[in-house]
Amino acid sequence: MNERDRGSPAYLKLSQKEGKFLGDLVPFSNKLYSGDLQKRLGITAGLCMLIQNFPEKGDRYEAVYSFYFGDYGHISVQGAYLTYQDTYLAVTGGSGVFEGVYGQVKLQQIVFPFKLFYTFYLKGIKDLPADLVVKPVAPTPAVEPSAAARAAEPHATIANFTT
Repeated sequence: MNERDRGSPAYLKLSQKEGKFLGDLVPFSNKLYSGDLQKRLGITAGLCMLIQNFPEKGDRYEAVYSFYFGDYGHISVQGAYLTYQDTYLAVTGGSGVFEGVYGQVKLQQIVFPFKLFYTFYLKGIKDLPADLVVKPVAPTPAVEPSAAARAAEPHATIANFTT
């Protein structure tokens, strides 16, 4: 979730013309919560490059970013990110408990660009820690992380979560 406290996303225009143009960049960093919104897991961080603009419906970006899960490690993803429909990004690797991972992640745009819901389809790794495998809430515009997770209280975070 982007809680508007990280200066993200930024929009870096590469053209002097009005509007959006091919190559515009959007670096970002958002907070990452468990699917049940009860624990703060870390952050996502990366870069999107505009590859197509549809003024009537949204944008298409090439996205390259990672999900950082504290002591558990990270997952890297890449692919086309569409702001107007669900998107599947390729999982390109990982570290820690995610070493050797591949697969894909479904990105659902709930409230652009502030609420995103991710569903991971991971292969090539052993069973994940219980902190990362929870029953998710239904992705709706009204969902919010628990107060304890938002405040990063010790019982509502994972070990050394990335801030």
